[in-house]
Amino acid sequence: MYARRKRMLRLDSMRDEAGSAVAEFVMVVSLLTFLTLMVMQLALALHIRNTVLDAAAEGARFATLADSSLPAGAQRTRDLITTAVGATYASDVVARYGESAGYPSVEVRVIAPLPLMGLLGAPRGLEVIAHAAVESLE
Repeated sequence: MYARRKRMLRLDSMRDEAGSAVAEFVMVVSLLTFLTLMVMQLALALHIRNTVLDAAAEGARFATLADSSLPAGAQRTRDLITTAVGATYASDVVARYGESAGYPSVEVRVIAPLPLMGLLGAPRGLEVIAHAAVESLE
């Protein structure tokens, strides 16, 4: 009698949890999907930041060459950004002379959108500045 009652209680408790595996699966999969998409979005934002920063550095180096100019460096930066990630990210590029660590240098500043959801995001959320020492023939 005792064994039968114990078995009935066990069956009743199993019936109470019927369908819980499906609910747990849906919750876990949705959480993992969300986390995966967030990591991918972070990777995209870092990729765009690094690409824009590298293009700005290359534009600054290009502008410091003895036979080059500031507009040429800014245009080089725009061309590299447009080729890599699109023209939207190359709309605000400024090159100017400045000083870095006490030496004359060229500064290239790029203000671009910060991607928050896919490629959409804050319009002026990303600002990078690159410096390069000015070369001279002296």
